[in-house]
Amino acid sequence: MLQRLRRQLSGTMVTMWLIGLAILAVVVIGTIRTLAMGHYTGADWLDLSIYGIAQGSIYALIALGYTLVYGILRMINFAHSEVFMSGPFIAYFVAVAVDNAGLMGDSNWVIGLLIVMLVAMLVSTTVAVLLERIAYRPLRRAPRLVPLITAIGASFFLQYTFLGLFGSGIRGYPEIEALKGRMMIPGTNVPILKTQLLVIVAAFFMLAILYIFVQRTKMGKAMQAVSEDKDAAALMGIDVDRVIVVTFVVGGALAGAAGIFYVLLFRQVHFFMGFFPGLKAFTAAVLGGIGNVTGAMLGGLFLGIAESLFPNLVLDGLGIPAPYQLKDALAFVLLVLVLIFRPTGILGERLAAKKA
Repeated sequence: MLQRLRRQLSGTMVTMWLIGLAILAVVVIGTIRTLAMGHYTGADWLDLSIYGIAQGSIYALIALGYTLVYGILRMINFAHSEVFMSGPFIAYFVAVAVDNAGLMGDSNWVIGLLIVMLVAMLVSTTVAVLLERIAYRPLRRAPRLVPLITAIGASFFLQYTFLGLFGSGIRGYPEIEALKGRMMIPGTNVPILKTQLLVIVAAFFMLAILYIFVQRTKMGKAMQAVSEDKDAAALMGIDVDRVIVVTFVVGGALAGAAGIFYVLLFRQVHFFMGFFPGLKAFTAAVLGGIGNVTGAMLGGLFLGIAESLFPNLVLDGLGIPAPYQLKDALAFVLLVLVLIFRPTGILGERLAAKKA
């Protein structure tokens, strides 16, 4: 038994566990010190948690685009962050026109917001489908590194296309008067920003619809079959190309909706707005188990909550000034830790040798 234990405990594994224990010790010590200082009230932690859920639901919607494409094609679509950016960017011009037409007022803001969201979803879906048809379909049988490099190139192409066409300035979305301020969560005494409540409810509704679509519909089952084995699915009569296009359509539509939810919270668009949310959504997909729809949802919510709570909860107690400025670094620390200790993610399964 001792010899078997020595074979299993390699130097790399011991180093990994030492790093993990050191990080855990820092988290525990920082948390205890922060709570002991009493700088934050229960209401503060509740506000941070609600903000994290709202932001995490956006990450989850974007992460589903990554995980759906990976599940079907076994590739990481790094251009998906620009799919997320393109929808709300183009919809900004529609939002201004709708606002000038008076469709963002107190009585009919729902109609105006639905118009803007439909435009954003349509634009993002169009960009996603064009990416699949022009950039990815010709490379479907190529080595896996080739479409990965192509995806990175497509990401830069879209970024700098929007930069060249619209400039580098930041554009502010029109405010919706009816969504200003706070309200109580129905049935509770918990206050919440109206925009946060709208984002959380709408995002969870979309996540539920997607789950039902994948698990219960004929097309969803076809997507699962293609994910298992494209050649076998084709032999069983499934139109593989059609399934792949539908996958990009669903991922693009969710990214466009996530873009509108993002601007409801932050009210600005620019050509680079998709970079960090895209990387964090990719982290969420890996965290939950890339290729796993439920895992991407849970990974997005977990990352959003962790990003909102952990900087103040852990770093404030360690005496780090302005800990919230390190929230972006937290996402990449989590990514590295997941890749080290559980590469398959929380709900991921080990791929067969043929798929790996």
